[in-house]
Amino acid sequence: MTKTLPVKALSLVVNGDRLNSTLEKLAQIGKQPDNTIKRLAFSAEDLAARAQLSDWMSAAGMSVRTDAAGNVIGRYPGLESEARTLATGSHIDTVFSGGRFDGSLGVIAGLEVVRVLQENNVKLHHPLEVIAFADEERTMIGSKAIAGTAPSDPERYDTVDNEPIQDCLARAGGEWSALSSARRSQEDIACFIELHVEQGGILEAVERDIGVVEGIVGQQRHRITIQGRTNHAGTTPMNMRRDALTTAAHLILAIEDIAKHFPGDPVATVGTLQIWPNSINTVPGSVNLSLDIRDLSQDVIAHMIEQLRRKIETVAVTSRTRIRIKPELQVEPTLAAANVQALIVESCEELELSYTHLPSRASHDAQEMGRFTDMGMIFVPSKEGISHSSDEYTSPDQCTKGANILLRTLLKLDRVYR
Repeated sequence: MTKTLPVKALSLVVNGDRLNSTLEKLAQIGKQPDNTIKRLAFSAEDLAARAQLSDWMSAAGMSVRTDAAGNVIGRYPGLESEARTLATGSHIDTVFSGGRFDGSLGVIAGLEVVRVLQENNVKLHHPLEVIAFADEERTMIGSKAIAGTAPSDPERYDTVDNEPIQDCLARAGGEWSALSSARRSQEDIACFIELHVEQGGILEAVERDIGVVEGIVGQQRHRITIQGRTNHAGTTPMNMRRDALTTAAHLILAIEDIAKHFPGDPVATVGTLQIWPNSINTVPGSVNLSLDIRDLSQDVIAHMIEQLRRKIETVAVTSRTRIRIKPELQVEPTLAAANVQALIVESCEELELSYTHLPSRASHDAQEMGRFTDMGMIFVPSKEGISHSSDEYTSPDQCTKGANILLRTLLKLDRVYR
């Protein structure tokens, strides 16, 4: 007979050996000679991983389907069939030379939660879904389709080898023409929670077991072009130069200064620099540089850009150059729900695990899910902050701790959203 919550359920813990063994089995799909994992979205390796995950989900008592956006969704029934869904998951696709934990931990931990419920003959009041989102690493079409934010123009999707997104979805069991059918709502999904490796070094530096994510930062990317005058390096006096590169240097330092001294904890990065004519004996005539700004507050980002624009005006006058800043990307931040954060903290305290609050400075599927429903994220440490690499590492114990926090938090959410 099915047991009821919460007394029996709150004593449940994950099987750490099984969790880590399953992670290792998944890592064999797409494993390269250099120990990186290559499971590009919609590739043969990705399709093999999807098939394996679907088999595991079915064996754990879930019904499994692939929606029009290519998301693999396992659904474990609840005691109240009409109740809204609780959802968890992440992605199993990788970058060209990825690691075995990024994304995969969140999916396999969700699977492990269901395995524990099944073997203990426990059902939540709510249905529970484990979602492996499609193509998180490039287009995020899976989570964006669910959130209703996916572009309707197929040309907007930067897929591997520039293959049409229609063909990619068809191969994975999706259907471009029915993409809108993948959309969900808060009336359907009550809450989404994602376990993920930090992909940064904060938790390791402060020696905490768990990161309680406050939200996923917004991003703005801009392209800055500086037009000076190309001239001979030997015959042009310093006071007659209109050097685009020294102007760029002033701007780069200004960008760093703005980020360091702006209230809060924003980050700003100049990651690329193209110099023309890039000659050892020529005063640079033009420079093109990138700007990436991230923060949890859209207002902070906007104020930083405005401050930079004022600086650009000043620098352009003093350097006698023309400077243009052009926006290329804008992603709105998504805050984690306060009640979900509180339940993660409560779970940490009950399991006597140390924790800290921190933002996620990388994008995740949770960012899109949080645009229409309550969202939370749990981080576990990444050794030396390394990710997207064969050196990416989170210990079996750390993975197990994260999965136990996921399990306990889901059990608590099951009561909160009744």
